Amino acid sequence: MWSRLMSSHRLGKKGPDSPDSRSPFQRDFDRIVFSSAFRRLQDKTQVFPLPSSDYVRTRLTHSLEVSSVGRSLGEMVGAQLKSRYKKELGTFETADFGAVVASACLAHDIGNPPFGHSGETAIRSWFTTSALGRKALKAISDREAADLLSFEGNAQGFRVLARLQTPDNHGGLQLTHATLGTFLKYPRESALSRERLRWKGQSTSKNGFFQAEREFVLTLAKEMALVQRSTFPLAWARHPLAFLVEAADDISYRIIDFEDGFRIGHVSYPEAEERLLDLLPAKKRPKASKKLKRIAGPKDKIEYLRARVINELINEVVDLFLDVEKDAVSGKYDVELVTEIPQATKLESIRKVSKEKVYAVRDVVEVEAAGFEVLGGLLDAFVPAVLEAERGSGSKRSAKYFELLPSRSRKLYGNPKSTPYERMLIATDFVSGMTDSYAVSLFKTVRGISLPSS
Repeated sequence: MWSRLMSSHRLGKKGPDSPDSRSPFQRDFDRIVFSSAFRRLQDKTQVFPLPSSDYVRTRLTHSLEVSSVGRSLGEMVGAQLKSRYKKELGTFETADFGAVVASACLAHDIGNPPFGHSGETAIRSWFTTSALGRKALKAISDREAADLLSFEGNAQGFRVLARLQTPDNHGGLQLTHATLGTFLKYPRESALSRERLRWKGQSTSKNGFFQAEREFVLTLAKEMALVQRSTFPLAWARHPLAFLVEAADDISYRIIDFEDGFRIGHVSYPEAEERLLDLLPAKKRPKASKKLKRIAGPKDKIEYLRARVINELINEVVDLFLDVEKDAVSGKYDVELVTEIPQATKLESIRKVSKEKVYAVRDVVEVEAAGFEVLGGLLDAFVPAVLEAERGSGSKRSAKYFELLPSRSRKLYGNPKSTPYERMLIATDFVSGMTDSYAVSLFKTVRGISLPSS
């Protein structure tokens, strides 16, 4: 089974890769790194929108850190899987597992819109509450409308990888099935509610792909023999390595967002030290405390503790995954790994502190609130523009907005087979792909608040 789950076949491509010293999975990593969508993460919010400090993380630095944690998880798990399944996995290297998880982690936020998770909510809200949004949805099917009413950065991310990057290729970046399957943390379509599916596992808590990419997901599921939970609407059990991607993200944002809160001044040093030290097993704390006394500055002390804690959490996640591996493969296990490791309760307490003292601080909330206005205003402009352009009867105002779309997007309107749904996705592709700064700048321009400098 693991040999199928580690499929090196590329989405949309026939035949093997050309000879190269890199493995197919290492190539995946490189393709993601050099994609424009990944580069734009440097100006997308992690916790502190449009940060004035040069220390706190953006989505880019967060993704790199998650990928580093993911590589460790993948290689440590891979070494044990190769030992367990020597015959089946004889041709695979330990590094292959690390590269698959690292690549999926690298891309895990690549579809997130500007302004963090509030950007996702802003897009959903526009289609749910605005008159223009509700009118637009009347032109498409219920299953297509569900994609927009429950707009998800995870589903947009799959679309970016499989279609929008290198769009002249069938399959986009043409990543391996193993990497795309591992990326797909929520392998269900948006039209399927958890209640309808009657499966309350972690993999159904969000939707992971749009109707536009449905056939791609069907290909992946068939190739890797993913366990099917529902045929209509569609849902599968996760690729087992997706649990490691989720764990890498959970470890990173819970510990590192907390560290950022300390660096910005929202968490005191005594509290930061106490909570991080408490995440180490009791037998390891004396040595860590002794080391802290030899470190001069509070920032360096917290960096040291952060590194020790992440290492400890990685080991705990690996041990747990290896314990539940067979159930993860069969689809029976469907729980966040970090909620079942020995330090789960203490890790959750740190998340609660961050929710109170980091995520809810005024400057974060103010910019997130502004994000609703910015993204809502951009959708007000571009969704009607693409729909009116389709009919050829748009206003001069909409025609000008239409001209602001990327030339690649405008060319798609020459395809007589494109549907209103596909055209609407072009508007959400454009808006969700923006950086925070560009979204603000374009919003000011289309609203006449500021004009481009001459």
